[in-house]
Formats: sequence, C-alpha cells, structure tokens
Amino acid sequence: MAIAIITADLVNSRAQQPQLWMTHLKTILNSFGSTPKNWEIYRGDSFQLETEPQNALRTAIVIKAYLKYTANLDLRIAIGIGDKTYDSDAITSSNGTAFINSGTCFESLKKNLLAIKTVHVDLDNTLNLMFYLASFTFNNWTQTTAELIAYTLTHPNKNQKQLASHFETTQSNISQSLKRGGYDELKALIKYYESKLKAI
Repeated sequence: MAIAIITADLVNSRAQQPQLWMTHLKTILNSFGSTPKNWEIYRGDSFQLETEPQNALRTAIVIKAYLKYTANLDLRIAIGIGDKTYDSDAITSSNGTAFINSGTCFESLKKNLLAIKTVHVDLDNTLNLMFYLASFTFNNWTQTTAELIAYTLTHPNKNQKQLASHFETTQSNISQSLKRGGYDELKALIKYYESKLKAI
C-alpha cells in the first residue's frame, strides 16, 4: 500500500526565535497525527510527516498556509510517494521508497518550494510544473490571505456567507480575498492531483 512522506523545513527560521514558531508548527502537525509515529521534528526546523498519497498536497498547503499566517514563515516541501518497508515507532527511523523519494526530492529543491517524486516520471514532471506555476500565487500570500486559505481548505463545506461570519467580515471581502489568494485555481490543482494519485 502506497504512503506519502512529506519532508519539509522552514525558510529563514533562524531570523526568528524558535519560541515564536515552534508551538505553531507542533500545533498544525498534531492535527495530522501523533509524534513520533506520524510526524517528527528534527534538525531544529525540519520535519517529516506521513499521510495518505491523495491527501498529501492538501496537507502540505494547509501546513504552509498555517505557518504563513501564524509565524510569517514559509516552507520548502517535498512529497515522496512509495511504500514503507520498515515501520519504526519513530517516523525518522522508518524506511521504504516513500522515504527515499521524499528525501531525494527534498535535496533537489532549489527555487521551487514545493515538489513531488513518485515512481512515475511523467506524472512528476506534470505535477511539478503545475506546482511551480501555482507557487507564483501562494508564495506571495499575505498573512491574512494565508489564514483564510488554511481555514477554507480545512472547512471545504463552508460557503462564503459562513466564512464571512467566522472572520467577522463581509461576503464581498471573503470573495475578493479568495480570488487574490488564487483559491479556485488552487482547488482545481488539488482536485487534479487527487484524481491522479487515486490511480497509483
């Protein structure tokens, strides 16, 4: 059975004191499982997280948006899809092609802050091009936009009127903010990703 391993680190985390962002990082990771089995922080500002392949992109973007609005920090994220041949009590001690693909992908990250590696090269090339194009939008989210995107992705059934009520603003402001944040395009990207990963 295929799994997804997200390997990531914070960009420019040393510009802030760890106490300003560590609690936020742990809070969002705890929402996806327990440590050290499902996720683990290592080397100070890096972490690994196991999730289902279909959920990996949505999970990565939610974490990215959450840290953007809570700590004003960005992430470099690598998604590796594959198997787990050795299951340890700590994720950083487990092994398999998902871990290898995630590590290899992470080491290859350059200007692009989000990439994926599976066993399907053609799929990787297509998705990584789409991630690169999408990054021109989500790498420039303001903290306010990032908060809205994170909340909307984790509450997909809420309509704009309900979002406006939650954020104590107008429906028009919600609509404009989602448009600036590229939410419809992001939702289409996630839907495409999920349809492709479902077939793996």
